[in-house]
Amino acid sequence: MPSNKSVSDAPISQFINCRVLREQRLQREDLWVRDGRILDPEKLFFDEQGYADERVDCEGSIIAPGFIDVQINGGYGVDFSQASEDVSVGVALVSQRILQHGVTSFCPTLVTSPPAVYHQVLPQIRVQAGGAQGAGVLGVHLEGPFISAQKKGAHPERFLRAFGSRGLEDLMEVYGGLDHVAMVTLAPELAGSQSVVRELSRRGVTVSLGHSVANLSQAEEAVQQGASFITHLFNAMLPFHHRDPGIVGLLTSDRLPAGRSVYYGMIADGIHTNPAALRIAHRAHPAGLVLVTDAIAAMGLPPGRHTLGQQVIQIQGLHAYLAGTTTLSGSIAPMDMCVRHFKHAAGCSVEAALDAASLHPAQLLGITQQKGTLDFGSDADLVLLDDALNVKATFIAGEEVWRKAP
Repeated sequence: MPSNKSVSDAPISQFINCRVLREQRLQREDLWVRDGRILDPEKLFFDEQGYADERVDCEGSIIAPGFIDVQINGGYGVDFSQASEDVSVGVALVSQRILQHGVTSFCPTLVTSPPAVYHQVLPQIRVQAGGAQGAGVLGVHLEGPFISAQKKGAHPERFLRAFGSRGLEDLMEVYGGLDHVAMVTLAPELAGSQSVVRELSRRGVTVSLGHSVANLSQAEEAVQQGASFITHLFNAMLPFHHRDPGIVGLLTSDRLPAGRSVYYGMIADGIHTNPAALRIAHRAHPAGLVLVTDAIAAMGLPPGRHTLGQQVIQIQGLHAYLAGTTTLSGSIAPMDMCVRHFKHAAGCSVEAALDAASLHPAQLLGITQQKGTLDFGSDADLVLLDDALNVKATFIAGEEVWRKAP
């Protein structure tokens, strides 16, 4: 076949012998990549009369969009909430190590900290594309300090803050700025929070509700002002009550703005949420479920004592506790383990489990033009998996960045 590469001279890769996750279905077809993006083969054949320069035999694997983790506090000995002169080194280490778990993009997450920590850490974490050096950084997730003392979880109470009369200015004073911030978790019942939600949303920052004792009407008001996410559903919020279901009630609320969907994070590590609760949430609102790891510095390390921001954490088996208590303090389960557990516990399809780790977080962040799908023109961030959803290889922009040893 004659070649006419007038559109681009970049090499074309053809992934063969695979099942591609597209539009919620696994489809037996090849996947074509050029210039780091998914290519429409029909245009390639008919408009360009092009061909593949390289074929990648996937040996029957599933190809899914790369996983996106919007809540990860650290891992492998790195704690994003610890101030240092070289925070970027720790971010780079985590971004490299999570490739083995199929994560191609993430939001480094800071828990409640004193202002000095935010002022030192935030300027060092920047949005950056992924590649051979590691997963891409989509922006920082700031979880606190504007949260409820009654549902603080592992967040240190002495650093919690309320909004003063200046609203967003109070928040900016604590954080030092919002450059490279993708998401803020706050408690919507705090006085002055609604104007802050509105202003953050207007600036393109995703607002999440969590660590809160809000009732349903307060939560609905926050969504009407622009909030779109719930931080680790069921954890650190009022339990469901039939007369006032609280934040959990957002999953089936009829008072949300037309065309708006609320997403919710779930830590599917088998510890934070009973499988029955996971099933209830998924069956009530399957399109909103976003898998998050909420991983802490101890992920990937042996049991013992580690940190989460200003707190000491004790690891016992798969449990992470605030030292000396039975308060859960994040997770040590990587994303691929959460995907597998979610599929098993929820009894959902392979497609639904994979969408919860890729499509849904991309929809939440409003980045589905680039991430979270394998649509033509999307970034070729891919994860190859076997039928049991074990990661076999990870690709970013069409380039292999990790492969399981044979």
